[in-house]
Amino acid sequence: MDTEVVGFTGPPSRPRALAVRLPDGRTALSQRLGAPLAAQAAVYLTGAPKGGRAGPTAGDAYVAVELGLTVKVLAATTRHAVVTVTRLR
Repeated sequence: MDTEVVGFTGPPSRPRALAVRLPDGRTALSQRLGAPLAAQAAVYLTGAPKGGRAGPTAGDAYVAVELGLTVKVLAATTRHAVVTVTRLR
């Protein structure tokens, strides 16, 4: 499924995870990004205007951004959303 990136954890030059808005309106942090995806995301995050710290319903805080960036994810439905980013759109 496609989701909108609304934030990230770690430094913008090497993000650890992305915060994404799920179709049901919830925000979830992705699983840790692999090196290739982190490098691709860094291109968009490095120059992006940053918002304040935010937090999903459950999980760690992240730096909010408004990029208009869409990513393709695999999401499992458990008690907490498990989201794995597979590629940037």
